[in-house]
Amino acid sequence: MALGQFEKLYIIPYSSPDYSLTSIAAPPFFALINPETYSYKYKIEFCDTQAPGTSGVALKFNKMLPQEFNFDFLFDGTGIIKGVLPAIVPVTEQLDLFRHQVLEYSGEIHRPYYLKIHWGTLLFKGVLTAMDIEFKLFSPDGSPLRASAKCSFKGSIEENLRLALENRMSPDITHKRMIKRGDTVPLMTQKIYKDQQYYFDVARVNKLDGFRRIDPGTKLFFPPVK
Repeated sequence: MALGQFEKLYIIPYSSPDYSLTSIAAPPFFALINPETYSYKYKIEFCDTQAPGTSGVALKFNKMLPQEFNFDFLFDGTGIIKGVLPAIVPVTEQLDLFRHQVLEYSGEIHRPYYLKIHWGTLLFKGVLTAMDIEFKLFSPDGSPLRASAKCSFKGSIEENLRLALENRMSPDITHKRMIKRGDTVPLMTQKIYKDQQYYFDVARVNKLDGFRRIDPGTKLFFPPVK
């Protein structure tokens, strides 16, 4: 895209959480008008159970909740906005299309679609969790001419990508590693536990006859330290 070129926000629905090209479920839905603002919200959950008679507690990390993303869509049927719709489309039809591609339950995957939102540097992957529609302008016969949809989304991430981002290396959880050329049990034990003293336990858990020469491709389990 050339510098300064005008770009519309658009949403692509997917039938799979891997957001692959083969899982695109429908054509993109383009916003009639780009939102003036959008917001992110991040939440971290801690366990705050406190013993009776104490004055405080050391909060223990529980989990990071999915990020929340919010913005408003505008739908206009007056024809005043040019360049997006080929003709004047009633607001009700625009809302029906939006709901069909973004909100509705899909019988093929037994759930609503996964969504990818694009706009400039914005790239958000997630699902729609709430939508409030407000009608603002009406024709003499009572037909809506303008409406806004306040949309709330929650982030959804592919499982493989989540595991890669978390990169769990703590010695208090079980690790599964594939042996590569040059790897030895003592070296891998040092890397995971920061201490080579557990290499014999690792060899015993994996029922290894020896631990200095292991064929590449062998999968080993490194149990948590108790």
